[in-house]
This record gives sequence, C-alpha cells and structure tokens, in this order.
Amino acid sequence: MDHGLKVVAWNVRGLNARARRHAIRTLLDTAGASIVCLQETKIELLCSSVVLDTLGSEFDDYTYLPAQGTRGGILLAWKSRAVSISDPLFTNNAISARVATAGGTPWWITIVYGPQDDAAKIAFLEELREIRADCHGPWMLCGDFNLILRSEDKNTDNVNWRMMGKFRRLVNDLALKEVYLNGRRYTWSNEQSPPTLVHLDRVLCTSDWEDGHGECHLTCLASVV
Repeated sequence: MDHGLKVVAWNVRGLNARARRHAIRTLLDTAGASIVCLQETKIELLCSSVVLDTLGSEFDDYTYLPAQGTRGGILLAWKSRAVSISDPLFTNNAISARVATAGGTPWWITIVYGPQDDAAKIAFLEELREIRADCHGPWMLCGDFNLILRSEDKNTDNVNWRMMGKFRRLVNDLALKEVYLNGRRYTWSNEQSPPTLVHLDRVLCTSDWEDGHGECHLTCLASVV
C-alpha cells in the first residue's frame, strides 16, 4: 500500500497566465500531494521554468503530453523523494506511467483529457482499451473524461445516451470501479444562468488497485483559479 500518498488531478484550463500558475501553486502548497496531474495545459512546448513556477521546486521531475496548438495538454509531475514514476506511455489523449513507492506494490496511473466531439470520443474509448493492454497489473485512471457514466451526472435532460452507453460498456468490459467523489455532485459548469452542471472528472481503478489502496478516498479541493 502507498499509505499517505496523495494525488491531485485538476483541469486547470491553461497554464499560460502567470496569475493562474500562482493560484495553482498556492493550492498545491497546502494540498500535501506527491503526484500532480494537470489537464488542459494549453501549452505545446512546456519548459522547466513554467513547471517550476506552477508547482514549486519540490516537484522535481515531470513529463508531459503537448497540447495540440492551444487545445489539450497534460502535465504529470511528482516528488522524487516520495515516489518513483517510470516507463511513460504517451497516447493521443492520455499519459500513462508506472508508479512505485518504498515498500509498495507498483501500479499504473493514466491521466486523461478526453476529446469533445463524438467521433473522437469513440477513438478515445478504444485508446483506453489499448492502454490497458499495455499496462499490466493494478491500474488507476483519473482526469477529465468529457463523458458521463450515468444520467445523474448531468443536471439537464440533454444526455448523449449513445456515448454514455459506450463509456459504461468500456468500464464494464475492463472491470473498472469508480472511486466516488465526496462532497460534490458535479465537476464542471458552463457558468451560464441557469447553469449546466456535469460530472466529467472522475477516478476509475481495477479491483487489484482498490485492494492495495483500501484507504483511498476522493475529495474536491476548493478552486482558487
């Protein structure tokens, strides 16, 4: 087990603005995380100075998936004194890597930022199947899937039942379990009046990952961005 290992997963909606980077660092300074997974960096070439400005010097190792122009992008960073991350695997919408801690069983992490149009979503679900084939053993996925698992994940009746069904089929086929979010029902708002609220960000895992992390729980940090 990785007792006390904390992971922060966050769709930051861009790292270009210094004020946003400062806000992220302020939150991370109090979060106590050893692994940070940022989605939608919107940066194609992510330099070390931006990572340092965003995360601070304790996160001394990282890898990233470049944005496509100003769309997407994922940053995976970690504190090397607390955790070892190796064997990164880069795909269109995800970074996967092997995680190991002293005395713990190695496991795989996949950070996703799902696409928005239906054709790309179908390809994304196939991408996740292929990732699983390459990541043997305990596996945890986190991030913004841009998909819902159930109709209650949205506060309106405008539900894409076809895509929801495909996502549920993937979860069932790969025997994934959800780590349920405490304290918040939705994770995204269109910030209109009245708002559309959706649960797009989630954590999924295999049963052997859950068995090794029985103390794991998922909470929502107050956004300062």
